[in-house]
Amino acid sequence: MDFTPTAEQQAARDLAAEIFGDLSTHERLSALGTGVDGELWKTLCSAGLPAAVEEIGLVGLVLLLEEQGRVTAQVPLAASCAYGLLPVAVHGTAEQRARLLPALRDGTAVATAADRPGSSPAASARRTTAGWVLTGTFPVVPWLRAATHVLVPARTEEGRTRCFLIETPPVSAPAASAPSTAAPLASGAHSSGVPIRTESVETTAPWAAGRLTLQDAPAEPLGDGGVVWADVLGRARTAFAGLQAGVCQGSVARVVHHTSVREQFGRPLSAQQGVLLRAADAHMDTEAIRVTAYEAAWRYDRQLPAATHALTTAWWACEAGRRVVHAGQHLHGGIGADVEHPVHRHFLWGRQLDAYLGPAPALLAALGTLLMEETSV
Repeated sequence: MDFTPTAEQQAARDLAAEIFGDLSTHERLSALGTGVDGELWKTLCSAGLPAAVEEIGLVGLVLLLEEQGRVTAQVPLAASCAYGLLPVAVHGTAEQRARLLPALRDGTAVATAADRPGSSPAASARRTTAGWVLTGTFPVVPWLRAATHVLVPARTEEGRTRCFLIETPPVSAPAASAPSTAAPLASGAHSSGVPIRTESVETTAPWAAGRLTLQDAPAEPLGDGGVVWADVLGRARTAFAGLQAGVCQGSVARVVHHTSVREQFGRPLSAQQGVLLRAADAHMDTEAIRVTAYEAAWRYDRQLPAATHALTTAWWACEAGRRVVHAGQHLHGGIGADVEHPVHRHFLWGRQLDAYLGPAPALLAALGTLLMEETSV
């Protein structure tokens, strides 16, 4: 394995770092609230970064998400690429790729998933004379307030898990509670069916989340069979682990700065052995998340078996990520608990990613089961 970025991946990473550094500042984030940074999203898309993911692969996406996580930029890059652009590019039909990819590349379409990684499908699917319809309720869907397309794993009447795409308008405002009606699906899908209900939901991190209720909602299948969802899930776990690696890197960087300039009894805090050890542990945990994300992404890009590697990096993102952001807040002392301090934002994102990917014990159990199945073959 060689995790050295290609020239294209490094160029994309450098460009992302520049854009995130310029626009996702503490002052802008403080003024933004919980919504999506529309200006930043347009800038990223105008620079061609989401579109570049098809070329730079999952490793490249992880590199981009690291840069996003460093500054906790409020854009749906991970969700739209992991649940929209990559699934359609890899598993979509020729017609779906031609219809959906252009908008996903330029950011005019934003995708997310109506299921938490690792959970059982919460929706049921049935085939009607007009096509597939889905029924299910999803209390929290990240980035739903910005999404135009939602990827939904659903259980069919035959007991199989399949992936479906629905099209839904964004929730109009964070404070909105009234349901909205979904627009008809694009050509080739179905326009009949009851409205799709969406409501705003606030989460720990400002992920523009919402509640989604489907009642015989028209949908179109993506690929065939549960193998599609398994692949999408593994890639998504890897992508969000990369985002967590960036969140942790940002937290550790703030710890290094704070403990270097903050003095106690005439000496920098960083001169104290206890502080050094705690910071060193946080650094090592961050590196574990980063390298396992690189390994899983590298294997996916080379079409090698990677399910166990995706579970491994997701576990590190949960277990180690929680330790890192807690250490970051603790080593800032009292100001770390100030909700207006930048390090507190890393704490909230780290805990949100922990909750979204985890819980860690469930990931470990799934990893153990998968390893046993592989050794018994």
